[in-house]
Amino acid sequence: MRITQGTFSFLPDLTDEQIAAQIAYALRKGWSIMVEHTDDPHPRNGLWEMWSQPLFDLGEHEVDTAMREVRAAREAFPHGYVKVVCYDRSLGRQTTALSFIVGRPEDEPGFRLERQEKADRQVRYTIHSYAADAPVGRRYLA
Repeated sequence: MRITQGTFSFLPDLTDEQIAAQIAYALRKGWSIMVEHTDDPHPRNGLWEMWSQPLFDLGEHEVDTAMREVRAAREAFPHGYVKVVCYDRSLGRQTTALSFIVGRPEDEPGFRLERQEKADRQVRYTIHSYAADAPVGRRYLA
């Protein structure tokens, strides 16, 4: 199952050139760049772990700085998920303007939907990530 979170989630994986083009676009807009990673891509897990410090105040021509962080995070977490988040601070607060996955494990086990029936004909659904069955740091390892 392919995890589909972020702006380009229904497209094939972006190449490094396409990632760099999106980062260049974000820098032209004045957005800050952050690289994040996780081994639990649950849909409600919107805040992943920071790979490094956010890249504030990069110039339009400093795409290579952000790409270095993307490559380093993918190398450090080859069996996890890595995404780029672009923050727009033009309204005086940190707002996600763009986010997209730039690294993912080869095998994505996906989720199961658990149905629970309650009193008064209530039905509750819970999403369970198969990856979360393994301890942190051992998920997605072959």
